[in-house]
Amino acid sequence: MSNYREGSLAAPMRHPIYWENEEYYDETSLHTEMERVFDVCHTCRRCVNLCQSFPTLFDLVDESQTFEVDGVDKADYVKVVDQCYLCDLCFMTKCPYVPPHEWNIDFPHLMLRAKAVAFKQGKTKLSHKILTSPQKVGAFSSTPVLSGVINWTNKFEPFRKVLEKTLGVHVNAVIPKYHSNKLSKRFVNQQNDSQYKVAIFGTCYGEFNDPDTALDIIDVLRHNNVEVKLVQKTQCCGMPKMELGDLESVEAYAQKNIAPLLELVKQGYKLIAPIPSCVLMFKNELPMIMSKNKDIKAIGEAFYDPFEYLMFLNKEGVLKTDFKSINQHILYHVACHQRVQNIGLHTKKVLNLIPGLDLDVIQRCSGHDGTYGVRVETHTYAVKIGKPIAKKISEKTDLVLSDCVMAGNHITHISEHEVKAIHPMSLVKIAYGLDKETT
Repeated sequence: MSNYREGSLAAPMRHPIYWENEEYYDETSLHTEMERVFDVCHTCRRCVNLCQSFPTLFDLVDESQTFEVDGVDKADYVKVVDQCYLCDLCFMTKCPYVPPHEWNIDFPHLMLRAKAVAFKQGKTKLSHKILTSPQKVGAFSSTPVLSGVINWTNKFEPFRKVLEKTLGVHVNAVIPKYHSNKLSKRFVNQQNDSQYKVAIFGTCYGEFNDPDTALDIIDVLRHNNVEVKLVQKTQCCGMPKMELGDLESVEAYAQKNIAPLLELVKQGYKLIAPIPSCVLMFKNELPMIMSKNKDIKAIGEAFYDPFEYLMFLNKEGVLKTDFKSINQHILYHVACHQRVQNIGLHTKKVLNLIPGLDLDVIQRCSGHDGTYGVRVETHTYAVKIGKPIAKKISEKTDLVLSDCVMAGNHITHISEHEVKAIHPMSLVKIAYGLDKETT
């Protein structure tokens, strides 16, 4: 008797990514697997509203001579791949055929393989390689004087048109600011003999574009008597390069990060990053990409989402809950790369402790997703994907929160209403009375 079943009661599981094997880059083998998976997706179609990959696939099928996957030219498979930004939502929230199901469907990792094959074949655009190098771009753009010039020109339409033609950054896409007064410059060590110890992995975005959010997280942790350090001499987490299919760079970055992170883990520190994508990278992706590396596994087990750690403190009975009332209507967007960590809605749980908040929670993709939201080829789709969230913003909305500040900024940028987006931890800091400013 067949073991076929619709869905599974077992938890989804993922396999190691054997990207170092030669067969991984065999295009014929890749296309065979893509045809198999696409055929399952075509007969199911549950993911049609998640992103542009699935509508693209289904249109290719419906416009083919056979109205089946076998009628789609394999040269057009890349059109599906280009629309996938590896959010993992199809795997975690929609697909009933993920492992341990016998059909063994892992759509995001199949798209990753296709991206890796294209990268290996030299088909990746130079502009995409530059845009997925946030540490190099950030280090250059955040130098004194130059950062001010870049921030000004990024608001200057004639320059943006030049940027669109040269680097493929859409003229209407929101671009983050660069700060010469970086996180590593602003961080101040404070001695604390607490049993609770956290090391902050600042991330490229936190170091160069948004040091304020990282500092707000630090202030909230210290308010709760947590000893906080800033991890020094780190490389990019590798998520942008993974989305490009450049897995060799991903591993090279990880090898540089292992020593400083592992040393802190051995000293009893938990690890936190202000960006969900970076936490996800260490928790989930790197242990699959480097499945034989015990050090990266130990580092991943020590990584926490910021609000996951606050709820850990709450469970320990040491989280301070003396919040002042904030009587505002808040739209809270749950970031995709936080959702797929499968940790629960810890941010919502903490926000619910703040009296007065009128909280509207939305679990839907913003469409930003790294470089996808800024590239000229995909920005229009990013706006389309994010519009249902942006339309939730009304005249009564006082503030937009997102665990991914880039997603929050994208949402407010495409909204018809002018409203500010901040990280939820910044609001927690205000609720603690640690910030004199009001929202």
